Amino acid sequence: MTAELVRGQNHPLSQVRLEIRISAGTPIVASATLGDENGKARGVEWVAHPGAPTLPGLEVSRQAAADHRLAVDLAAMPEAVHRVSVLLALPTAAVGGPPRFGAVAAPFVAVTGLDGSEVASYTITGLDAESAVVALELYRRQGAWKVRAVGQGYSGGLAELFADQGLPEAHHLAGGIHDAVARGLARSVPAPQRTADGDRTRQTAAPAPGPDQAGPAPQGAPGPVPPHSSSPYHPQGAQPGYPTGSSDPSAVTQPSAPAAGGPVNYTHPGRQTAAPPPPPPTAPPAPPGQPAQPVAGDATGWSMDERLYNQVWGMFEDLARTTAAYRSAVDFADSRMEKELDQALSDPRNRIGGSGDAAREAARTKHADLVDQARAALDRDLAQLTAEAEVVEPALPPAYARWDNPVWHAYRVPMEIPMAVRLGDLYLPESELLRIPMLVRLPLERGLWIDSGSSGSFDESYADAHALGHLAMTTAVALAARLLAVYPAGEFTVHVVDPAGSGAQALAPLVRSGVLAGPPALGAAGVTDVLTRLTQRVDLVQMALRGGAADSLPPGFDTAQQLLIVNDFPHGFDDRAVNQLRYLADEGPAVGVHLMMVADREEASAYGPLLDPLWRSLLRLTPLPDDHLADPWVGHAWTYESALVPPGSQVLQQVLTLVAAARTKYT
Repeated sequence: MTAELVRGQNHPLSQVRLEIRISAGTPIVASATLGDENGKARGVEWVAHPGAPTLPGLEVSRQAAADHRLAVDLAAMPEAVHRVSVLLALPTAAVGGPPRFGAVAAPFVAVTGLDGSEVASYTITGLDAESAVVALELYRRQGAWKVRAVGQGYSGGLAELFADQGLPEAHHLAGGIHDAVARGLARSVPAPQRTADGDRTRQTAAPAPGPDQAGPAPQGAPGPVPPHSSSPYHPQGAQPGYPTGSSDPSAVTQPSAPAAGGPVNYTHPGRQTAAPPPPPPTAPPAPPGQPAQPVAGDATGWSMDERLYNQVWGMFEDLARTTAAYRSAVDFADSRMEKELDQALSDPRNRIGGSGDAAREAARTKHADLVDQARAALDRDLAQLTAEAEVVEPALPPAYARWDNPVWHAYRVPMEIPMAVRLGDLYLPESELLRIPMLVRLPLERGLWIDSGSSGSFDESYADAHALGHLAMTTAVALAARLLAVYPAGEFTVHVVDPAGSGAQALAPLVRSGVLAGPPALGAAGVTDVLTRLTQRVDLVQMALRGGAADSLPPGFDTAQQLLIVNDFPHGFDDRAVNQLRYLADEGPAVGVHLMMVADREEASAYGPLLDPLWRSLLRLTPLPDDHLADPWVGHAWTYESALVPPGSQVLQQVLTLVAAARTKYT
């Protein structure tokens, strides 16, 4: 099954002899660099390019072409090589003006076995003024090789790219490559004819029609694979797993942010096995110089739910990139002003009279101009993303929608499990009015921890610990109700452990509607009973799976996904119960048992470091907005806002009533 990567995602490689296939629809130059343990190329002899196409374990094309096949033998790589970067560049002789990827089709790159089976693929979107790009990299980590989608572009072309990789004489090397390509093009490509206005015509290969354009769907097309990075947008350990603390350090990447002036790209990657066709015309073209009008569901995918999921993920990427570009520009302006002030004041003659004041004023003026330009670019992109959010939000299905979305008024118990579920919203300080839905893939691969303790964004109205604990439990109930609502009847079961009974008021909607597997368990005896039954269930399913007898479970065995809500931890928990809880958190998700804890970590401090693995295994959510979700992709700290039911709304009770009725009919 092919892993369809997005920028920053990685995927393990089980083969060492590979082909890298490139399709661009226009002639491009394909080359590759080898990197040491620090990712740096040690010299020009570590670069494979059309003028020197062969290195140990690596061979690239000898000329520019629309399609390439690069041969890679990872077993033949020297021990000093820890990274192979695949580079794409537009040849200066193949275009009628300054080359840039924004004017051509998005390149498509696939890593395949020698038998042609795809291992991973990546469509490089979002490029504009760049004329060279690091498409992807194969890298060695702890003795194993992986592939990562990079997509880092350089407007300065190969020269800037090589300089960034630490190569000496980068400009000389880039010039030699373009000269070799120009000689090859002169031998194999007819000279383009000039039109009446002097522009050169370009011929590009017509992309094959996809399923959106009456073309045949690829056979065996896999489901969309989320980005495998430790990003808040995908908070699961084995996917765009969102929270902090990914178990795979190689998943943490920080690609350079695009230039501050780059436009937001509304075409987001999805299922693709060839160079992507242009999207179908779903909206009238925008006037010249105006941004494209956003359309809900314009991303790729076989269903509208998948299209919307990919579009929301693309919005998250766009907001991350444009904010990173703005912050980078402001940092540059600050450092430049500081440098200019130091230079001006280092001369004693400038410390008296008006020359020093003039130098300071000039530096501050330049700083203000740079910051204003960066802010204008950010505001432009935020306006585009806000317009897209205003179109996308009303079109979301119940699993992705806020509780105040009218789609819930037409809710019916689904027949199939959706791709993902909404846990809340994400935003950044520069864009507090723009909310990006936080979607988590289903089934859950990590437990959830609703933090009932005080957070960094402390609200004075919740100064009382009891009020904050009630809000945390209310958040947990809203999330549990959403999970019940998006699963088919009988395929999701909820258990509650509330030893002290402190969550009775918040749990009332679940109890009254009858959607729980049983009444909330009270006291230490209730804790022991529920934990024993669920740990035994995990053991039984694990044994059945390991023995290849998954169909031989006992009659009447509940095969539904199980969710355990734990309130007021560690009240009512002894050492044995704590160990059972840790066991469920570690082993449960793989066999359909999930954990949602409502707890204050400080209250559990008596257990010391024994509980640290438990907290790290859970995705921490807060009932109040808090910027605790780290994004190592570009270094942002995203503020999470929980998905609560609006005050006075009856939508939660209406939905739970329908779920309970469907559950009764199912049983």
